[in-house]
This record gives sequence, structure tokens and C-alpha cells, in this order.
Amino acid sequence: MASSALASIPLGRLFDRFGPNISLFAFVISAAAAPFVFLGSATFALVGMVFGGIGMAAQGSLLQAMLTDVIPPEKRSTAFGLFDTGYGIAWFLGSAIMGLLYDKSILAVALFSVILQVAAIPVLIIANKQR
Repeated sequence: MASSALASIPLGRLFDRFGPNISLFAFVISAAAAPFVFLGSATFALVGMVFGGIGMAAQGSLLQAMLTDVIPPEKRSTAFGLFDTGYGIAWFLGSAIMGLLYDKSILAVALFSVILQVAAIPVLIIANKQR
């Protein structure tokens, strides 16, 4: 949470300066978090936690800033509510699956996390191009 808080302001400034493509940078860094956390030493786990915090900052602020650009003001409350609902459901399902995988293989947990995060990057690229 500390790394998320510390990353939010610089990511927001970079977003304001360079636009939504900065979110791609943040998500690539975030995708590297799980292997560092689950497959390395304590030092690597700390690095992974920082990477994960950067991803949380990007998801918590940059995605909503991107929505603000494409949703009319009178529909934003509904849009943010739907976004947060989908986000929460996906987070719950992903966490449940990772919990089941953890019993089988820590490597599977890391791979699951990386694969899903990397799979989201093309969606962001397409969304950024359509804006």
C-alpha cells in the first residue's frame, strides 16, 4: 500500500503529461510482481511488492482517469460503479483461483498472475487507439 501511495502522484503526473499510454508502462511493471514475490528471496519479494504497488496505483487512478475522458459527466457515477463492481468481482475470482493454485504449485500462481496481466495489455492498447 505504501508503494501504491507513493507511485500514485508520479503516475498521475506522467499520465497528465504523456497520456494514457503511461498505463501500459505501469501494467508491464505490475506483471512482473508475482514472479518476484513468489519465486525469489526476501529482497526479490520486496521488489515485487513495490511492483505490485505500482500496478495498484495504476489500476486505482489511471484507469479511472481514462474512463473520465470517455464517459459524459452525467454518466460517470454509474460508469465508476460498474467499473468498480467488475473490478471487485474479477479481483475476487482471481484471488480464489490463485488460492486454489497455491495449494498445487507456487509457480502456477505466478504464471496465472503474469498471463492474465499480460493479456490485459492488448486490451489497453486497443482502448487507447480507439480514444
